[in-house]
Amino acid sequence: MTTARPTHAALQRTAHELRKTIVRMNHRAGSGHTGGSLSCAEILTVLYDAVLKARPQEPDWPERDRFVLSKGHAAPALYATLARKGYFDAGLLDTLRRLDSPLQGHPNMKTTPGVEMSTGSLGMGLSVGVGMALAARRTGKPFRVFVLCGDGEMQEGQNWEALMSAAKWRLSNLVVIIDRNHVQLDGTEEAVMPMGDLTAKLTAFGMQVFPCDGHDVTSLLDAIEQATAHDGPAVVMAETIKGKGVSFMEGEAAWHGKPIGDEEFAAAMAELEGRVTV
Repeated sequence: MTTARPTHAALQRTAHELRKTIVRMNHRAGSGHTGGSLSCAEILTVLYDAVLKARPQEPDWPERDRFVLSKGHAAPALYATLARKGYFDAGLLDTLRRLDSPLQGHPNMKTTPGVEMSTGSLGMGLSVGVGMALAARRTGKPFRVFVLCGDGEMQEGQNWEALMSAAKWRLSNLVVIIDRNHVQLDGTEEAVMPMGDLTAKLTAFGMQVFPCDGHDVTSLLDAIEQATAHDGPAVVMAETIKGKGVSFMEGEAAWHGKPIGDEEFAAAMAELEGRVTV
């Protein structure tokens, strides 16, 4: 964990570099979930550079904050962040999704340092986060729990059971972050299963909701700090764009998990490196 709050410019630069790494990893692997990884680049950057209490060289430090990537398909974003922070050698990023690699398509807590929970079956991460927050309270540990959910994932009923539990026990050490990119595997959230006023639903379930621009690190950090200071469970509603940073991927459901071809890779990297005007 950094001791000084990074500048807005530094955090934005780090998130931008994270996007380049994600695109390279998924192109090299010939598979992987690009759209949802790109949409949460600022979220992971802010958490790991300015929020989480952690010791990368001591990943099992008992008082560390816990982060659960409930939208486990965004594993490339998490792996790249963990490598940058020193949890494992960055050379492993080249092995994404290879047989016997610790970096599988969804996070595995048994093989990857820094991964707190194996995720991938959507809708389960928040329940795990509630359990972690309750464990902290029962054992007197000061750690906080942060859970990153996709918005399409909020269509699943288990999340709402977990939210009721969080409200019942007033888990002030639990912060849920929703990557609100409005697009999921098969189309837009509105077309697949509209959720209406998601903020109103969360509020009705006893959550305090803090909205923000999920691609503006200052807005995001301010919302997370307000959520952690709240006396009770809180949700950061981060408005994002699926595929953010690569114009032909932005807002397109096809890029939820579509392989990146060589020409598409060249175009994406040229755009991310500022070599073309889009």
